[in-house]
Amino acid sequence: MIKSVTPSDMAPPFARYAHGVVDVRSGVLMTSGQLALDLDGTIPEGAEAQAALIFSNLEKILIEGGTDKAHVLKLHAYVTDRAHMAGYMAARDAWLADIPHLPASTLMIVSGFTRPEFVVEIEVTASMP
Repeated sequence: MIKSVTPSDMAPPFARYAHGVVDVRSGVLMTSGQLALDLDGTIPEGAEAQAALIFSNLEKILIEGGTDKAHVLKLHAYVTDRAHMAGYMAARDAWLADIPHLPASTLMIVSGFTRPEFVVEIEVTASMP
């Protein structure tokens, strides 16, 4: 069985997809790539602020899906310029500061996202407790 996860306390997906899905049989939760869109439609300025909002939203998806950041297996992150790496990494390190292990991680530089003001996108794969 597959369960869609779309928390009501964050901006809805841009199209017909879920923010996350849980494969109940395998015990894995995967998120869609998350951009820094607040519930009121605002987009924070700068990579660190965007990544912090994204991590906050990812945590909402994880919790609604039945897990938490301590069960994150892998991060996939994308930034639009090398200049955004430091801000992303600062937010990532702060988000991961209190968990007992470090997940695997991939960081890629891409040419852009759906709107030019977005500079970071992040997705996670997590196990269920």
